[in-house]
Amino acid sequence: MSRKDLEALQLERLKHQVQYCMDHVPFYHKRLTDAGVTADKIKSLSDIQYIPYTTKADIRDHYPYGLFAAPMKDICRIHASSGTTGKPTVVGYTRNDLHYWSDCVARLCAAVGVNDEDIAQISFGYGLFTGALGLHYGLEKLGCAVIPISSGNTKKQAMILKDFQTSVLISTPSYAMYMSEVAHEMGISNDELKLRIGLFGSEGCTDALRNKIEKGFGLFSTDNYGMSELMGPGVSGECVYRCGLHFAEDHFFPEIIDSETGEVLPHGEKGELVITTLTKEGIPLLRYRTKDITRIHYEPCKCGRTHARMEKVQGRSDDMLKIRGVNVFPSQIESVMANIDGISPHYELILTRKNYTDYLEVRIEITDEHLLESFAELETLRKTASDKLKTVLGIQAKVTLVAPKTIQRYEGKARRIIDKRNEAEE
Repeated sequence: MSRKDLEALQLERLKHQVQYCMDHVPFYHKRLTDAGVTADKIKSLSDIQYIPYTTKADIRDHYPYGLFAAPMKDICRIHASSGTTGKPTVVGYTRNDLHYWSDCVARLCAAVGVNDEDIAQISFGYGLFTGALGLHYGLEKLGCAVIPISSGNTKKQAMILKDFQTSVLISTPSYAMYMSEVAHEMGISNDELKLRIGLFGSEGCTDALRNKIEKGFGLFSTDNYGMSELMGPGVSGECVYRCGLHFAEDHFFPEIIDSETGEVLPHGEKGELVITTLTKEGIPLLRYRTKDITRIHYEPCKCGRTHARMEKVQGRSDDMLKIRGVNVFPSQIESVMANIDGISPHYELILTRKNYTDYLEVRIEITDEHLLESFAELETLRKTASDKLKTVLGIQAKVTLVAPKTIQRYEGKARRIIDKRNEAEE
């Protein structure tokens, strides 16, 4: 679609979604009424600014089904977030929602060359998490043969990769990295594998980590984006040129705002991503604050697609680390370490507080345990990492180098941050 035609479709669907929310969700009826917003008052896409934001807290406050717009007899799937910081955020899908979801996922898979001759191994955990089933149905829609192995039992995963001639791998980036390590330890070489494409998501992946995964498995690695509150995977995804994640703009309307002020930022500026669902029936969301920091580009891609492209998420405004007044994103640290020879992509960030001052320790695995026998070499590597981190972050972080395989591996989303700042000072 041309930008003009696409925006006309978005406006039509936005008006419908506002009216739908007004008619079917008491929470939105009150919030929109209090704000003086009706569907008739939405004359242009810029009028979306008059709609109040929706947050994850709003969904949790109406746990479990309070924000559902469709009656339960029309809900045919229920998913939920992990609920690691409280009760899970629960989302429901109508049959139309599932149709659109699989279509959006099929698009992003096709955009990187997945086709009906591929065998796709899904190493996400199945269950309430949206990632596995989201990719599953989208890949089946393309005609792929899907192996729903789920996560865990990594040695078996590696065996299946080889024996079943898997060509597409779906997992978190950190688990793909771990899987490649295990496969090589088992004596499985890349020449014995048929892997060609990796569809990675659920956590951030820097270019440096991507390069290590591609080298480790000999595949073409791609990113996709989504979250359970909006749909799951399929909100956006890379094409073969990997110059941004193509947004499914006919189903989702994106904005970029200033996280502190809530002000909508001009096109091309970096800020917090806000998304309005345009076609959701089960649990429609108006101006949902994702907390993800990114930038959106609106010029057409050289692949020919005209939908906007979002840059890879730099970090989240709510897991951004503020150390001695400096904003620090884990992705910055990962990028530095991934470009230092002798250091692995496995790390932990430990936050402590002493005398009311915050301190950051970066624990990093080395790749060769024999280095532990040479204090001089180890200290040189530690100082290199420390100096480069200080240059990028603007603050001094304590760097601790540890032996290979000593930092915990995760089959799902890696937990990198250990925050001890609220513990009693020794």
